[in-house]
Amino acid sequence: MPDRLTLFDLSGRVALVTGGSSGIGRRLSEALAGAGASVVLVARRAEQLGEAVAAIKAAGGAATGLARDLADPAQMEEVARAAAGDFGPPDILVNAAGINLREAPEAITPESWERTITLNLTIPFFLARACVAGMKEKGGGRIVNIASLQSERAMPNGMAYGASKGGVAQLTRAMAEAWSGDGITANAIAPGFFPTELTGAVFEDEERVAALAAQTAIGRNGRLEDLDGIAIFLASAASAYVTGQIVYVDGGFTAK
Repeated sequence: MPDRLTLFDLSGRVALVTGGSSGIGRRLSEALAGAGASVVLVARRAEQLGEAVAAIKAAGGAATGLARDLADPAQMEEVARAAAGDFGPPDILVNAAGINLREAPEAITPESWERTITLNLTIPFFLARACVAGMKEKGGGRIVNIASLQSERAMPNGMAYGASKGGVAQLTRAMAEAWSGDGITANAIAPGFFPTELTGAVFEDEERVAALAAQTAIGRNGRLEDLDGIAIFLASAASAYVTGQIVYVDGGFTAK
């Protein structure tokens, strides 16, 4: 059993983070690297991916990039194998890649619906399943999914996104049921409103930003650094008896 000084230490651990080139994925990559993990960042945009990897290295962390377009569930076995190339099989998986097209119900097409469900819900399952064998060999692992306020609440122009994120919440519980007996916990972080590429349009509207902040118990919207602690906790030995949980990091938005 780890002592109190090592509960949150990720030294010797390997983390695979999708969507690692920007936003929440990049921030969580930096947090895990800062706690000692060797991090494999996966993202589609090679230039931004390289910048994210370089930033982690400049801060003294260990990181490498894997440029992949996470559009094909059939390729997740290959992604898991490639991710093991530099540091060994991942024992931490963070499914942070996502998309929110913000389409009105009448504007949703079969193609846009499928695109949203695939990236937000289907890929996290198939990538996690591809990583499970390596986690079992290492004696356990941590799966951290990214849920949403819309895992619980409906919001305008969020029908496809909300369906996918509601699915992520249930997927997380199902992962926990399937794999926790092997020492692989599965939990999800459900962020409130944070400034990222996905929420760029929201944060351009000062009145809306102020209204959203007023809906929280704390009185402000999220800052990316607010996610560091929960990510390290869920990836570390400190959360060994926590599984199947959706943790809302929303300043009390869902409490009101």
